[in-house]
Amino acid sequence: MLDATPAWHAAYPGATVGLLAMRGLANPDRAPALDAVADALERELRDRLGPIDREGLAALPPLPAYAAHYKRFGQRYHVALQLASVAQKGKPIPRVSALVTAMFVAELRNLVLTAGHDLDAVSGVVRLDVGTGAEHYATPAGAETAVKAGDMYASDDRGVLSAVVTGPAAAARITATTTAVLFVAYAPAGVPVEAVNAHLDELAANVGVVAPAAAVAARRVAVGGG
Repeated sequence: MLDATPAWHAAYPGATVGLLAMRGLANPDRAPALDAVADALERELRDRLGPIDREGLAALPPLPAYAAHYKRFGQRYHVALQLASVAQKGKPIPRVSALVTAMFVAELRNLVLTAGHDLDAVSGVVRLDVGTGAEHYATPAGAETAVKAGDMYASDDRGVLSAVVTGPAAAARITATTTAVLFVAYAPAGVPVEAVNAHLDELAANVGVVAPAAAVAARRVAVGGG
């Protein structure tokens, strides 16, 4: 299910990408039990991180590792911005569809970048590679973009699924009819493998809140340079 190219291993020694595939799902607009989990996380983040200054917030692991990666491309890590928005500005965790909210909750708790895809729309093996700048794709909003040269991304037989800096593709996006999901968790060097595995555990638990009959179909972790 997962193939990391030699180029990815060479460009990203110490990086980790985790894949989690689950089946037996439903994707309602809202799941009250998951909303309760999200509400509790909002309160926890505000209590724990509300008083911290901007520098202290930016120093929370694993944020520095992501900040260094995004800085190479002239960007800021959007999950860090979302953390500040929830913890210090009182904004709610976005409630999209239940499966996407499950991903957002885990992402915000663990700060590990994650893309979600409809597993049944993924064709063939998922490949990790390094962008050349020529990998064009449509975003979920309908805009055209391309993987940044040097950035890491995942693709299937049809093309790009998601990239770290430019985000997910419209292809294989999670929809209201999704019954199987693939999460791709991206972590640059400096983020422990244990953190990625713990994040995959929480993703599975959150999906289980939405769909108690959900089952893990596959789980893989690739470490760069190995």
